[in-house]
Amino acid sequence: MVISAFLTWRIRNYAIKHHILDIPGNRSSHNIPTPRGGGLAISVCCLVAILFFGTYGILEKRVMWAFLGGGSAVAIVGWMDDRKSISPIWRFLVQFLAATWVIFMLRGLPALNIGIRTVSLEWFGSILAILGIVWMTNLYNFMDGIDGIAGMEAVMVGAIGGTLLAISNSWGLAFVSWSVAAASLGFLFWNWPPAKIFMGDVGSGFLGFNFAVLLLASERSGNIPLLIWLLLLGVFIGDATFTLFRRLLKGDRVWEAHRSHFYQRAVQIGYSHTTVILVTASLNAILGILTIFAYLNPPLLLLFVIAGIGILTITGFVVSRLEKKSKFTR
Repeated sequence: MVISAFLTWRIRNYAIKHHILDIPGNRSSHNIPTPRGGGLAISVCCLVAILFFGTYGILEKRVMWAFLGGGSAVAIVGWMDDRKSISPIWRFLVQFLAATWVIFMLRGLPALNIGIRTVSLEWFGSILAILGIVWMTNLYNFMDGIDGIAGMEAVMVGAIGGTLLAISNSWGLAFVSWSVAAASLGFLFWNWPPAKIFMGDVGSGFLGFNFAVLLLASERSGNIPLLIWLLLLGVFIGDATFTLFRRLLKGDRVWEAHRSHFYQRAVQIGYSHTTVILVTASLNAILGILTIFAYLNPPLLLLFVIAGIGILTITGFVVSRLEKKSKFTR
């Protein structure tokens, strides 16, 4: 946490000196030019920690190389994009190669634990996993649209997920998850509203990729089912996935920047960044409680997942109603 906070400060000075700034636009949620790329501190801290855990036998070697190989590639292309925008095609290509590398190192996803039974996926599981990694990498980037929200999500998911892994005696993955939480907390010191630096693609893409590898490695180890991780990440997954499909149905260009995520719409209604973050944190806490119950009661896993979906659906409905009321009042 301390190292991440220090590195973020140094990166902020570097970004200001070299004019690596996020300039406000019509679809921005900030009003003044702000340095970006602070997530490089998170990526560096996590990658070094993973290398340490793997070198000293705390983390399985194949899992270590899955994190390091793919995570480094995603972080590098993200940093390049933060410095000078690169083509989305190149970003997607690197992400697909990184995802394929992970599946190769983790030996695919042949089965999925859904609580009441284990479903065989065979070769289709690997294809599904590659697409899932790429989607997780991008959706985390999509959700990094207001001050502090992506960092706060990483802190809570990393802390809760790491605790569940420790309880299941998967200490290597637990330390990785806690490292993500600690590094993100150090960065959050500078990113809390009003943000002094933004995370950038180097951080958001890396975090999404890292969580994807964590949930796959956790499923493969037989300790914490993948569905529990999806439930824990439900706020980000639900908002990003629902918004994507809604924009597709409307015929929008989904690759273009926008402000139609639920958390962005809440800000547009008039709620502050801090309020939206705290509401999101509350939802994460509720989902965290559900994941604990799901872990303690495996046969009821799907029931708790459905409960989480219900809570998120109600929250989205409330935001939509408040938005309509705000427009009517104006």
